[in-house]
Amino acid sequence: MLIIGAHLSASKGYTAMLKQAQEIGANTFQFFTRNPRGGSAKDIDEKDVETFLGLMKTEGFPVILAHAPYTLNCCSAKPETREFALNTFADDLRRMEYTPGQLYNFHPGSHVGQGEEIGIELIADTLNKVLFEDMTTTVLLETMAGKGSEIGKTFEELRAIIDRTELSDKLGVCLDTCHVNDGGYDIVNELDKVLDEFDRVVGLDRLKAIHLNDSKNPQSAHKDRHEKIGDGFIGIDAFERIINHPSLKNLPFFLETPNELDGYAKEIALLRSLYKG
Repeated sequence: MLIIGAHLSASKGYTAMLKQAQEIGANTFQFFTRNPRGGSAKDIDEKDVETFLGLMKTEGFPVILAHAPYTLNCCSAKPETREFALNTFADDLRRMEYTPGQLYNFHPGSHVGQGEEIGIELIADTLNKVLFEDMTTTVLLETMAGKGSEIGKTFEELRAIIDRTELSDKLGVCLDTCHVNDGGYDIVNELDKVLDEFDRVVGLDRLKAIHLNDSKNPQSAHKDRHEKIGDGFIGIDAFERIINHPSLKNLPFFLETPNELDGYAKEIALLRSLYKG
């Protein structure tokens, strides 16, 4: 079964997102935990959550992915920005426990001139403060394109964060196809080689989700500009190989392409037609 969804608006609650996902042919979805540019989160509607959790089981939604706001930068050079990241992260993880066993994705951050080593230490320090023993959420480090001073452009940087995190069993990775392409990994021509490298450095057991995005830029551009599936430098043939790869085919895939809902529906239908089960 292809587990695929798109990024949806959380403004009307979990149940509304699930029903919207079904309308576009999806069986999972991603959403921002709050305004992607920051700010406070809406109060949890416990009745809505209860209805949603029941529908997940009856409607065959295996998992959902929450995405941290873009302003969450755990390794900023500014102490107040790091404090905001810490508080937001901790609040999000508390709220995630209303929907047990789901995924929470975040961009590791940008070191803003401090250097990769300091950036990695600061990210791990935040994780060591916000992760807790009995949490059911798996926190995902997202692979990044290497734009500016982003941390996470290489598998080695992700591994370094994991190694410095005390509760590392709570961590996984979300691989973004646009980002790894822009970061320099040849997923078009050498997908097996890239996954072998990921397994050697990080471990395929930590790969929990895929952001399925084409790229407006060629490999190693370090720019991070998403494109619709098949319209960019990655191309439809590569996406067919990705969704059918033995190491990836059972993972949840999430579209973040520049689309409205009807565009997502077309992409989901296309990808389902290419999926070999």
